[in-house]
Amino acid sequence: MADEPDSPLARVRTPAPLIKRRIPSARGATEQPNAVGDGDAPLTLRFWLLVVATGVATGLLGVAMMLLLRGVETLAFGDQSAGFLASVERATPVRRIVVLVIGGLVAGVGWYALRRWGRWGSTDVDDEIWTGHAVLSFRRSLGSSALSEVVVGAGASLGREAAPKLLGAAAASLFARWSGLSIGQRRLLVACGAGAGMGAVYNVPLGGALITAELLYGSLALPAILPALATSGIATVVAWVYLPSRPTYDNVPAFPVTWSHIVFAIVAGPLMGLLAAGYVRMIGVVSHHQLKGRWVLVGPAGAFAALGVVAIWYPQLLGNGQDIAQQAFVATAGFAGVALVVGVLKPIVTALCLGSGATGGLFTPTLATGAALGAAMGAAWSLVVPGQPIGSYALIGATAMIGAAMQTPLAALALVIELTHTADTLIVPMVLATMLATAVTRYLDGYSIYSSRLPAQSPLSH
Repeated sequence: MADEPDSPLARVRTPAPLIKRRIPSARGATEQPNAVGDGDAPLTLRFWLLVVATGVATGLLGVAMMLLLRGVETLAFGDQSAGFLASVERATPVRRIVVLVIGGLVAGVGWYALRRWGRWGSTDVDDEIWTGHAVLSFRRSLGSSALSEVVVGAGASLGREAAPKLLGAAAASLFARWSGLSIGQRRLLVACGAGAGMGAVYNVPLGGALITAELLYGSLALPAILPALATSGIATVVAWVYLPSRPTYDNVPAFPVTWSHIVFAIVAGPLMGLLAAGYVRMIGVVSHHQLKGRWVLVGPAGAFAALGVVAIWYPQLLGNGQDIAQQAFVATAGFAGVALVVGVLKPIVTALCLGSGATGGLFTPTLATGAALGAAMGAAWSLVVPGQPIGSYALIGATAMIGAAMQTPLAALALVIELTHTADTLIVPMVLATMLATAVTRYLDGYSIYSSRLPAQSPLSH
């Protein structure tokens, strides 16, 4: 009788193992579900050479984007030795608004020009990997990425990771076309480049690899995990030529886990999932109704000016939100009131920036939102069960929000652990909260901050 199509005996390893002799049981290696064949993306020698090239290029491009970001931040707000938030707080309210308006006008003109020259090709990484042929325009990606870092450096509420993610993917697409890779190989290589871009600039090689596999490529099988780890690891090491090898969030205590954290995770996880579903839906709506055409010439400047006005009272809202998360992770009880306000306002001003026609990332704004809301929830929880620092609850909230909003629970856990180098002490409540939050968001709506932003398709394309 023929084997069933999905049975282990029906699966064939491609490439076949070098050792041909079976072990005494005579069972196949493919009976382990992740040890399958390479599928439509064979890991040939040429592919591995391109993995190395993509890792090196992504690391260098990530460094270039971070140099540009730091240069714009210094030009906009002065010396950055004490951090972005400190430089913003030193600046006058008028300067904050003027800088944002100028940044919006410069980027608006640039984005308008790039979108007029759409014939250059696509810059939508997620759409190209999921529904296209993973073909990206490198020169258009370079221009869009540079403009993205300019507005983040000027204080726009967007993430800095969009540029290195896009450029890593665009470099991989370029290499794949030059070398004649198949569509399957190109999709995997482009996903590796995109994940490696995030891994390099945040010093999170494991998180970058899981972004590749769990989010972009949609497989945790060995043929996807191996090149994802290699690309992200190489890009991160290369980026050390300029970027620090220390964690992004410094001096975060290794909070000891307690039963208070466990119960908090069970209670707060589903609530964070509800909030994430609303956040994702808002991102999807503003992305679909984003300003287009000539409105892009003035839209970002107007939105950024409104952000600058709000930042007179809450300067933490400027930039990608890294300072919000840092404050939340090391916060004391006095931060609770500010945490609630910025936790509510951060997604709103981020949606405002996106709706204006601006392009940027969402990872750090999402993490910052989760950290601030987690700190606020933790402060309320401490009124009932006192004794634990609210920074510990901020870590749980940040992980849950990322996992739910990105629909990537494994990547969320790895990212927060790598970003802090201390959060693993809270791994059990983080796992519980992230699982519950992600499940709630999945069953409520199912979109992520990436799938909700996909461009509209014509009826014929469905």
